[in-house]
Amino acid sequence: MDKIVALAKRRGFIYPGSEIYGGIAGFWDYGPLGVELANNIKRAWWKAMVYDREDIVGLDASIIMNPKVWEASGHVASFTDPLTECKVCHQRFRADQSDEIASHESMHNAKGDRGVAWTEPRQFNLLFRTFVGPVEDATSLAYLRGETCQGIYVNFPNIVSSMRVKIPFGIAQIGKAFRNEVTPGKYLFRVREFEQMELEFFVHPREADRQFAYWKDERMRWHRSLGLRESHLRFRQHESTERAHYAADSWDIEYDYPEWGWKELEGIANRTDYDLKTHGKWSGRDLSYTNQETKETFIPYVIEPSVGVSRLFLALLVDAYAEEEKRIVLRLHPTLSPVKVAVFPLVSNKPDIVEKARAVYTLLKKRFVTAWDDRGNIGKRYLAQDEIGTPWCVTVDYDTLETDTVTVRDRDTTKQERVGVSHLLSYIEKKLSG
Repeated sequence: MDKIVALAKRRGFIYPGSEIYGGIAGFWDYGPLGVELANNIKRAWWKAMVYDREDIVGLDASIIMNPKVWEASGHVASFTDPLTECKVCHQRFRADQSDEIASHESMHNAKGDRGVAWTEPRQFNLLFRTFVGPVEDATSLAYLRGETCQGIYVNFPNIVSSMRVKIPFGIAQIGKAFRNEVTPGKYLFRVREFEQMELEFFVHPREADRQFAYWKDERMRWHRSLGLRESHLRFRQHESTERAHYAADSWDIEYDYPEWGWKELEGIANRTDYDLKTHGKWSGRDLSYTNQETKETFIPYVIEPSVGVSRLFLALLVDAYAEEEKRIVLRLHPTLSPVKVAVFPLVSNKPDIVEKARAVYTLLKKRFVTAWDDRGNIGKRYLAQDEIGTPWCVTVDYDTLETDTVTVRDRDTTKQERVGVSHLLSYIEKKLSG
């Protein structure tokens, strides 16, 4: 994991937030390559959820909503984690994170601090508070959303009336959420500001179990389609003691992270009719659905697959990272790679080669995210692109000037082949689609 963190900073994927001021726990900045990878992840999810289907529509709800939303959802009263404090050093931890508690005790024991004791756990609310308007008092209190799904529930009647959708249907959303975690940590795994990719799929209560099973399989299939190794993925069903009170069933897709072991990558829950029923009660609005053909009226059940961008981002880096005898390579799925193709002039002191290389670069850049590199020897340029996961490198050489062909090197096999410049766009597109 240390190698992943170092590479991510060195190559412009992830930077510590506010680093020149000492940073701030639980906040990270996406660098130039990180932005591209994160956007590619989100595009892949949106394509699978919205563009490739006829029964799901999109939404982008506001981050700040009427505070009654969070009262109705139970977040104001019970969106909490158990907080405990070490009586020796006064650091605070989540009482339910036994591995972190044990690690902290081991640290003290190694230093010779005996008899580590903890305060009784108390509940700590995770909502970030803010104020709307010029006066900061109880009447202007608001919250940064702790999850994105509440914006979907309160817009359920708007979607039904404006989009003429029929049950079963889903509403998909990608957006920022904020949680004032007691102990943010494990790099990108537990942060205070993050993006969620959430689907709320509304179904007839009789169809809930079948739809839940379908979405479990569909989500696992999607993660594998991104290139995540099957051996690094598994399902885990929530125990009744850890499942939310309103959920009929909850499963996690877990990823086997180095050092930390199996941790949640995506959660899939059958939330029953709790959300629409609760918001209907608090708002005084009828959030039931009427089937226009059968005239049956009911409160839909909700099947919710929810995945965090940063956790998937980290899993993809870990899974793609490989050390070989002479290089480090990120074997990212080409559709996710931040840079799709790099263009090199074989030498930088020959104007005609550089000019031709710039023309090839301009051609490719119109269609793909393309890098230009004319520094150092060609071998080092290949290694630099391998380390950021670029699938193909195009070299313009002396033969290019005679034959109008270029050398294309494959990241994974390191094999090279000559391709005509006039066929280069279709060549890369075919590789990407394959």
